Formats: sequence, structure tokens, C-alpha cells
Amino acid sequence: MKFLRDLLLITAMLLAGLNVYAADKITIMVGGMEKQIYLPAKLAEQLGYLKETGLEIELLSEPAGVNAETEMLSGAAQGVVGFYDHTIDLQARGKMVQSVVQFSQAPGEVILVSKAAAGQIKSPADFKGKTLGVTGLGSSTNFLTQYLAAKAGVKNSEFTTLPVGAGSTFIAAMSQGKIDAGMTTEPTISRLVTTGAASILVDMRTVKETEAALGGTYPAACLYMPNAWVAAHKDEVQKIVTAFVKTLKYISTHSAKEIAEKLPADYYASNKQMYIDALESSKQMFTADGVMPANGPATVLKVLNGFDKAVQGKTINLANTFTTEFVKAAK
Repeated sequence: MKFLRDLLLITAMLLAGLNVYAADKITIMVGGMEKQIYLPAKLAEQLGYLKETGLEIELLSEPAGVNAETEMLSGAAQGVVGFYDHTIDLQARGKMVQSVVQFSQAPGEVILVSKAAAGQIKSPADFKGKTLGVTGLGSSTNFLTQYLAAKAGVKNSEFTTLPVGAGSTFIAAMSQGKIDAGMTTEPTISRLVTTGAASILVDMRTVKETEAALGGTYPAACLYMPNAWVAAHKDEVQKIVTAFVKTLKYISTHSAKEIAEKLPADYYASNKQMYIDALESSKQMFTADGVMPANGPATVLKVLNGFDKAVQGKTINLANTFTTEFVKAAK
């Protein structure tokens, strides 16, 4: 029976174009390793928790979550540290992936308006005719930008989205006037706001602010993997999830300063105190235990239904987009 079950799993994965073997190394793609929203990934490595699993785990960084997703779907990676909303979008496109540990319950994103465009953009209703920066086309920043525009009555065809990444590339795009506004994360937010180069239009760094902007809790950063790979490699997944749950507990029980001390110096963008301050103000976006917020998936589906043609009209089984099996076992 076990042989037949494994054969069926492997067949399903081959049909989906996914890597079926555990391999000696497990690769996890991160949609921008230096972003604070994905802090648990690098921190788990720095604390030695990933090494404690006994698995050879490689973390690789991509500038946008959609790029990381593509790597996983091609079989080059077994998992992605990215936004939960991709699991719903992918299911609508016939690809079954699931969040196995939920890092955050808020996006940790804001829409910044450049100093030059501040007089023209007072709300998402003013996006019409403007160029808005996102990390990548098809990324979660793109999803949320499109939703906020649609909610304000602005059609996707009435504004332009430009993929500009995060960090220095986002800053350069804004300073050079290539974008009027854009969605990004810490520490990019603080780097622009503290210099007066940009101001915050929509803030989604805390649960309360996210509920105001999106109408509910919005589970965001997580580790998601192909459902079939998870089913065929439960031991490996359990070890990885346990390491991340330990990391989330560390975040919830330590100060931003203590956490920052564990990270490489280049994460501070040459201003360590700014990084600490930004983390201190938004640290509550992380879950303490890796569990999916009860009403979160429904909010994400509502958001995607607001603009995503791939999702609209489709029947989405939210139960297949996440699992709490491994986080409960980790506890």
C-alpha cells in the first residue's frame, strides 16, 4: 500500500512539473532575504536552528516573491518563504501548494509616495495615471496594490505598475522619478521616510492597520511548499517547521536590539539603530507560534477576488492552502 501511495504521489508531482525527490539538499527560496518581513528565514539560520535539523538546507534570495515561486515550480527549490496569497493564486491556476508554517499575520508593507508626487496622491483613488513601484509583476506587492486601487475605484488599466525590487533599487526608482509611489517593506521604508524622500500613504505593518486597510487579518509571510512534496516528505517538513517555530518564539521573547545583534551587518543598510527602531515598531506582525490566523485565509481570498482574474469565478478550497499539522506537532 505504501509503495502504491508513493507512486501516486510521485506521478501527481511529475504531472505538476514539480521536483519529487528529497535530494541531499533542500533549497528554500526567499523573496528578498534582507526584508524584515522575511526575518525568520535568516534568523533561523543565524541562530543555528536550521543546522540543528540535521538536514542540508540552503536559503537563496530572489528580489521578489514571484521569482522565488517560479524557482519552486520549476523544481529548483522545495519551498518558498513568501506571501500566503500565492497559495490561493496558484490553486486557481491548477498548482497545489500550502503554507506549512505562518510567519506573519500582517503584510508588513506600506505604500510610499515620493516627495515630488505628495501633492498629487492623497489616497489610492489618486493612482489613476500614475506609475507605482512593486517588487515584481505577479508579486504580493502587486496583488495588494491592485486591490487597494480597485477598492478606491481605480481600474488596473488606469495606472502602471513597474517592477523595481526593494532596497536600493526601489530607492533609486523613486529618487529618479521612475515611480510616483510604490509598495515596499522595512528597512526600505525607514530609509526613505527618515530622509524626507517619501511619506507613508497606506500602512500595513501591524494587525490593526492591516484590518483598517484590508478589512481583516491578512496572513502574509510564510513557508509554502507543494502539497504533494509535503505529503511525501513529512519528516523533513516537520524538522524545518520546528526550526521556524523556535525562531518565531525567539522573536516574540526577545527585543529588537537582541534580534538585530544576531543578523549580518549588511542587513542594517549602514544604520543599525534605524533597523532596530523599525523592527521594534512592527515586530508584532509576526505570529508567536506559526499558526495560521483563524479568519486570515478568508480575508486573503476576498482581496484576491477583488482584482485577480485567475481567482475570480473559481472555487478555492482554502483548507488545501495551509496546514497546521506541523506547527502543532512542533509545540
